[in-house]
Amino acid sequence: HALEAQYASASADPGVRVIVITGAGRAFCSGADVGGLKEAAETTSDPAQVVVPKFTNRMAGIWKPTIVAVNGVCAGAGLHFVADGDIVIASEAASFVDSHVNVGQVTALEPIGLLRKMSASAVLRMVILGKAERLNAQQALTAGLVSEVLLADQLMARAMALAEIAAAVSPAAVQGSLKAVWASYEQPLAEAYANGFDILIRHRSHPDAVEGPAAFLEKRQPSWKVLGEG
Repeated sequence: HALEAQYASASADPGVRVIVITGAGRAFCSGADVGGLKEAAETTSDPAQVVVPKFTNRMAGIWKPTIVAVNGVCAGAGLHFVADGDIVIASEAASFVDSHVNVGQVTALEPIGLLRKMSASAVLRMVILGKAERLNAQQALTAGLVSEVLLADQLMARAMALAEIAAAVSPAAVQGSLKAVWASYEQPLAEAYANGFDILIRHRSHPDAVEGPAAFLEKRQPSWKVLGEG
């Protein structure tokens, strides 16, 4: 819930163009607290009585580019950050495992999200084999779970370099693009194309759609209209 508030704050701040998420300790995310899972199991099994947490950018409905830098083990619920991240990079020390079934829990949200980035066979191995199917950083790269693997001491420098690049493009254009791409997962192909075309055409009324070509032709840096300003 605290993360949801942070996303809302970042979304409302025109000075924030990119979000970078990483772990504060040796692990990226060790998953849900097992003690909390036991307490939850003893409380209710009625979905209507449970408030769905919105701890990732997609869950919180945030469209500012989000870079996930996995610095260590990423387990269980931590995989949701990876599934929902726009750019995911990893340290060579990173590992990925879904241990829900080892502690008697159903794993659903994380593998459903990961199916957008990995093959079904790779995801199902993680679901069924639990902690026995732990992917190292190179295996995660091969599986499409991450897009780059860095030395541990280079991870955050690379994450921030990518963030600087993403912050330099048109905020409105990149957010519109992300909306079109992510929405396509929930739509038939023809509908996804139509939605993408609609977003594309509507963006033509935005100042950046004029400024971009003008800056290119005039051989200068563009001056983007920052979302939330004016």
